[in-house]
Amino acid sequence: MPPELWDELRQRGYLSLAAPVEYGGRSIPFTRYLELIELFSMSHASIRMIVHVVNGTWRAMDRFAKDDQRERFVIPSVQGALKIAFTLTEPTAGTGADLRCSVVREGDTYYLSGQKHLITFGTICDYWLLFARLAGTRGADGTVALLVDRRAPGAAVVEMDESMGVRGTDHAQLTFDRTPVPVTNRIGEEGQGLEVALGGFLTPSRISVAMSCVGLARRAQELAIEYARKRETFGKRLEQRQAIRFMIAENATDIEAARQLVLHAARQWEDGDVSAAMLSSMSKLQAVEMLTRVTDKALQIHGGIGFWQPNAIERVYRDARAQRFEEGTNEIQKTVIARELLGGSST
Repeated sequence: MPPELWDELRQRGYLSLAAPVEYGGRSIPFTRYLELIELFSMSHASIRMIVHVVNGTWRAMDRFAKDDQRERFVIPSVQGALKIAFTLTEPTAGTGADLRCSVVREGDTYYLSGQKHLITFGTICDYWLLFARLAGTRGADGTVALLVDRRAPGAAVVEMDESMGVRGTDHAQLTFDRTPVPVTNRIGEEGQGLEVALGGFLTPSRISVAMSCVGLARRAQELAIEYARKRETFGKRLEQRQAIRFMIAENATDIEAARQLVLHAARQWEDGDVSAAMLSSMSKLQAVEMLTRVTDKALQIHGGIGFWQPNAIERVYRDARAQRFEEGTNEIQKTVIARELLGGSST
């Protein structure tokens, strides 16, 4: 995405929709914000990605930030003066308490070593909101959240190869070799790293990604209906054929069911309900599986021509596949749901 697009999104206020007015935001309620995310998702996956990430990272920081950190990082992020990339995923670990990126504290400085990958906006950001652990610790108790300057010594950034979908968004591979990070750049206390990542960002972000699936599915449905109304075979338009009509009816039902679950999860999160984390995973799981079904049928309605560029359904179909990874795979969502319902951990 060109820098000019970022500037336009900022000038229109789209990058500060959810933040408080006193930070320079629009203070739009989360459920209303999701209605806008649905619309952004119908336009282009990478535009949606920009809006989604920028409207989410400030929240993760703000819950734990000190006053000076709020002035240095949170408010500039909301106002578009800083780009901050959420930096959790690693190539040699899962996305959670098994983090392998580690830090050693020496006086007022942490020295960071390890690797990250699949980091959205990782090559163009000003800071990485990065999650690591104190060297020698295990589990969540040793984790820390750090704001790492992209230009810090010992940090190597490599742009990843072109992806199958969501091609307008850069993703980075990061390597750190005793990269210095001031202790004053730590968000929250030692041991709160995953709390910053999961509670402050991941739960609402999963709900937002679920609504992104709804918007992308809605776009696929629009394209399918448009094509069915103009395409003729054997003297009939596709929209007149029962098989096509049934596909479109099934898609509409799938989309609406997913939308209502997403909005329910959002309301529970707004209310501080303890079930919000489980509902966020439920909504993400349901919406992703719905999107898979809807885009598959939408492409089928287009027939072979839909498989070729520059047909719009071809891009939507590719972009849809990425949603099964963003903010945790379907298998991760099932694990979260089962853990809440049954307790303990599976092997």
